[in-house]
Amino acid sequence: MGSTFQNIYAEGYPDDDTRFMRENDLLDYETRLAHFCRYSDPRYYKGVEYADIVEALARRRCAELFAANGYGPDQIQVNVQALSGAPANNAVYHALVNPGDTVMGMNLLYGGHLTHGSPVNRSGKYYHIVPYTIDPVTQRIDMDQVESLAREHKPKLIIVGYSSYPWAADFKRFRQVADSVGAYLMADMAHVAGLIAAGVYPNPVGIAHVVTFTTHKTLNGPRGACILTTDPALARKIDRAVFPGEQGGPHVNIFAALAASFKLAATPDFKLLQAQTVRNAVRFAAQMQAHGFTIPFGGTESHLFNVDCKSVTGPDGTPLMGDLAARILDVAGIVTNRNTIPGDTSALNPSGLRLGTPWITQRGFKEPEVDRLAAVMAQVLRACQPFKYPGRKGDLFRARVDFDALNDARLQVRELALQAGIDYDPPQHGYPHFYYIDDPVPAAPFTRIQVEGERAAELLYWAATADVYALAPAAVQPARLYTPRGQVAGSLSRLGELPTQFSLTVPSAQAALVLTWLRDLSDGYVAFDSADPLRKLPGPVIIRQMGGAEALPDLSASQDDADQSAAGKPWFIGSSAWAVSGPPALPEFHWEPDPSAPLRRTALYDTHKALGGRMVPFAGWEMPVQYTGVLEEHLATRQAAGLFDVSHMGVWEFSGPTAAAFLDALVTNEVSALQPGESMYAQLLGVVAQVIDDCYVYCQEAYKYLFVVNASNDDKDWAWANAVLRGEVLVEIDRPWANAPGRGGLRLRDLRSPASGPDMRVDIALQGPKSRDILLALGADPDAARRIKALKRTQLCHA
Repeated sequence: MGSTFQNIYAEGYPDDDTRFMRENDLLDYETRLAHFCRYSDPRYYKGVEYADIVEALARRRCAELFAANGYGPDQIQVNVQALSGAPANNAVYHALVNPGDTVMGMNLLYGGHLTHGSPVNRSGKYYHIVPYTIDPVTQRIDMDQVESLAREHKPKLIIVGYSSYPWAADFKRFRQVADSVGAYLMADMAHVAGLIAAGVYPNPVGIAHVVTFTTHKTLNGPRGACILTTDPALARKIDRAVFPGEQGGPHVNIFAALAASFKLAATPDFKLLQAQTVRNAVRFAAQMQAHGFTIPFGGTESHLFNVDCKSVTGPDGTPLMGDLAARILDVAGIVTNRNTIPGDTSALNPSGLRLGTPWITQRGFKEPEVDRLAAVMAQVLRACQPFKYPGRKGDLFRARVDFDALNDARLQVRELALQAGIDYDPPQHGYPHFYYIDDPVPAAPFTRIQVEGERAAELLYWAATADVYALAPAAVQPARLYTPRGQVAGSLSRLGELPTQFSLTVPSAQAALVLTWLRDLSDGYVAFDSADPLRKLPGPVIIRQMGGAEALPDLSASQDDADQSAAGKPWFIGSSAWAVSGPPALPEFHWEPDPSAPLRRTALYDTHKALGGRMVPFAGWEMPVQYTGVLEEHLATRQAAGLFDVSHMGVWEFSGPTAAAFLDALVTNEVSALQPGESMYAQLLGVVAQVIDDCYVYCQEAYKYLFVVNASNDDKDWAWANAVLRGEVLVEIDRPWANAPGRGGLRLRDLRSPASGPDMRVDIALQGPKSRDILLALGADPDAARRIKALKRTQLCHA
């Protein structure tokens, strides 16, 4: 596939006569080149004489490999130009049916394929799809139901083939059904082509009108696809549908790789490999069932099977879902994919996993290794604690996994991989994110670990006792981490001016543990608080081993300050075991409005009066309720635009490297996730998460946020935020002496106050469908106009 054939353009096809040539004739280069020079070929380009040979060779070897059911290779027409499985299927649609025609295929949720009629795929958009499923009792395709559907709907095309249904297809019965209603039968054997080539799965060639398959799955070849038929008339339609109907120039290097793959697939070793692949799948499914997992469809007789993740539930009955199961298995070193299983209603939130054994079988796994892998997989899934919380469009399903179970599984997976001959490089060679708790570390007494990234300070603040926000550049603090395998004491220093790079020095004997622990916290799946599984530290960050150190820095001068910082934090991992008794509790926040305060006026008060505004009291301010009439002004805003004085709203500025950390302690949503030019709605919360006010947060630039609150609550909100900033009020019930994070590197200003100097604001809102046109008509310079035109919902810019 990496050959120089990749650079050849070869639109069209070789001579049709080459379909019937044997391999020795095709590789008679002198004869083939002499023929080419005299007669050329049907392709659009010249200089493709060797492309002709290699494509013809791939077609011939494919025909020989899949010849069956009384049909020899001379009777099988092969197209090897489809770029992949979906383009191959699209070409068959193009050749055999018209848009709007009725097509039957297996429902995606029950194991069909996207291109068999899923409504999100073009097959489901262009054709009238009638899906078939399975019998809920037998968990197998009910062929009587398929026949009944076909007789009722009279499809032009019936598709048999699956992406996760594990039982062998009854091709002959499907052909009988197709013939009974005058339909074409297409067999999509993408997932089982290698099994068919080896004779361990039924062969549809000569039974189905058309057969498609991919070459990169069980066939172990390059990414590509083939289309086979025994009908010469259909072959001509299919060739034209592939080119020029579906695509232009083919990938000639894939022809070369296919030719090699088909030759390998004809060997005895390949047949042994495929037979072992099926045995491994059957054994794997049985082992997972023995570990207490439900196996959808009841088992397998092919290379794949499914696992019902709902076999694992949380304390409240919340099931483990496929997406989180696949993610957690992936970080353990086991690659699977989420998949729908019978009973699921959406492919977006499936409750199953699909597992296939070709990969592990190629690595040399047999039944003993499969048994071990199944045990490890079961261990990881059983160590998961599923939970859910409400989202805007329904419940969101999540899970946490036990640290010890996860990392024990990693070691077992690594051992299995090493036994299979897979080389695992040490972390410093190409895989810096993957650490194991038994990895070698420097011989020096201590090891330096670098923690880097936009969320590095946040993660370290909650993961360790040190107050990273109080760290000046190059300063050092003692730091203690509470891991599931004990405490680790070391030192933390900040690298650089911005709080995005830190160096953590720990004893070398515990360095691998710390590397693994921090990496797992960054990944976000490991459990660290049994009382609240929803807790997840900010991330991701980069964790990097930096080398050895002979000693820790002298921390005697900072030890007391560090202990005080740890005691004053509202929470960190292990805080329940640290500073359980602290300073006196801080008082609760109380605020009472001044009932005698006079009504206030905005800077536009005189303008309102001059324009005839009807002034009324509103939220402690004199504001215009209307100029001419409420209905007229409402319609004007809906149809054109309205101009509003909103300068009575509270407008503050939070700035500094710790601004996001402090705001995250004050409001809902995640301020630190905002990028410059983005904004979000949030709620300002009190000490027990009661809503004080709703607010809007705008990220103007890095470390600079605009914060807008309601006019009626501005004074109370301002008093609360400043009391928290000064550390004067209770912010954490369980640690009543604690303060919010990030207070040291933060500046808070009221931008409505004259004290803000040249940054003082008078805010005006322009609202309505003509707003942008009016704004641009005021004469913005071209660069400002470009930024304004590019704004999307909730975005902001300076202009």
